[in-house]
Amino acid sequence: MNKAYVIWPLAGLLVFGAFYWNFSKEYALKQQKAEQAIQDVKREKTRKELESRKKAIEDAIEAQKKRMADRAAKEKKEEEEKAIRAALMDRRTKAYDDVNRRLRPQLERLKGDADEIKQELAKLDLEKKTYGDEEAFLRVFVRQAETNVKTYYNLLDQLAAAEKARADAEAAAKKKS
Repeated sequence: MNKAYVIWPLAGLLVFGAFYWNFSKEYALKQQKAEQAIQDVKREKTRKELESRKKAIEDAIEAQKKRMADRAAKEKKEEEEKAIRAALMDRRTKAYDDVNRRLRPQLERLKGDADEIKQELAKLDLEKKTYGDEEAFLRVFVRQAETNVKTYYNLLDQLAAAEKARADAEAAAKKKS
């Protein structure tokens, strides 16, 4: 019995050792494959991240170049517009100066003419007032003259009547005498 206590556990240990050996060989391989798969996934993820970073950097560089080109085009356009605006302002100023140079004497002459016309209008208004006053005086004078004429005609009629009455009185006195 002593041998049975040693043989059976030894046999069990050998059987377990065989299974463990087989399992440990496959387990280590499985672990190695799993670690390899994890590392492959990590490497692939890292590679993809690097590619995406690289692409993002390239896209950022392209976008920056595009923004710089757009900014340069915008600045160029603004400078052209400023140059055009400055040229137009110069042309406007020159045209204004030319017009002033040519038209200033004419303007001064017209202002002088306007002053002369205003003076003539003032004289004409004064004459108009004088003639209006004279017309009013003449109307009053004519009315007075017409009144005097009527008065003289009445006096003449009265004188004629008085003379006729006197002549009649003389004739009647002659007839009576």
